Amino acid sequence: MSSDRWSTHAIEMGPDSVIKRFSVGGRERCERELHALRLLAAYAPDLTAKPLLSDLTAPQPTLVMSRLSGSPLRGRSLNHRQLKALADAVTAMHNAVPRSVLAGVPLRPGHQGELITHLGTWSAVERREDSSVVARGKAAGLAWLAQSGLENGEPDVPAAFGPGDGNLANYLWDGNKVRVIDFEDSGRSDRAFELAEITEHVSSWIGPPLDVSSFLAHVDLTAAEASRLRDCRRLLALVWLFLLSFDDPDSPRNPPGTAERQADRLMELLG
Repeated sequence: MSSDRWSTHAIEMGPDSVIKRFSVGGRERCERELHALRLLAAYAPDLTAKPLLSDLTAPQPTLVMSRLSGSPLRGRSLNHRQLKALADAVTAMHNAVPRSVLAGVPLRPGHQGELITHLGTWSAVERREDSSVVARGKAAGLAWLAQSGLENGEPDVPAAFGPGDGNLANYLWDGNKVRVIDFEDSGRSDRAFELAEITEHVSSWIGPPLDVSSFLAHVDLTAAEASRLRDCRRLLALVWLFLLSFDDPDSPRNPPGTAERQADRLMELLG
């Protein structure tokens, strides 16, 4: 999950390549992205950029990759063809890495256990700035989490490779298919969690809303995954509620009322 609260890298676009320079101290992010690009180049070669060069030891770790054509899906209304292409790309990515290889891939940052730990820390801090709507949403979400069973460990569903960031800006439509960029938070995950990353990311509704039902209709989930998806969507929506409530009122990154709208979204998911 990326909250868009911190800048983790800079991008230089060339005619045929992209240079991604990570912030000082960003070696782990660079390593994760490089590993992801190598895995996908081996197992899903038409899905994302190809890694060309890397320098992990530079003060600002650097990765050079091929440049993909296409425009981001964020900020646009998606038609049926684009929704299916998005679902196809996501499904291909989740299924690309063989299980024997995936077993050796570390858990992605921001996995279920990590998010629950964050929520425990955040909820212990009193925030008088919260509106009544946001405060009510947080209380309802935390009450649900306490009885959800999610704190009991990782789920009993098949593992999947996850990019770790559901921002629709990371999915590029070239008029025919969707390709994926940005793997600095990637790792081992599961399909339900990664789908929730997309459906609950602020980019899925802050502008033209993602048609979640139509998008998910193109994804074939098992009964266990479908049940988990409901819980993952609630968890991610609760995390986003906290993140959005932290927005600095003197220098806001989102329109006024965004946190309140997120609280309403969470309450709908909890209903």
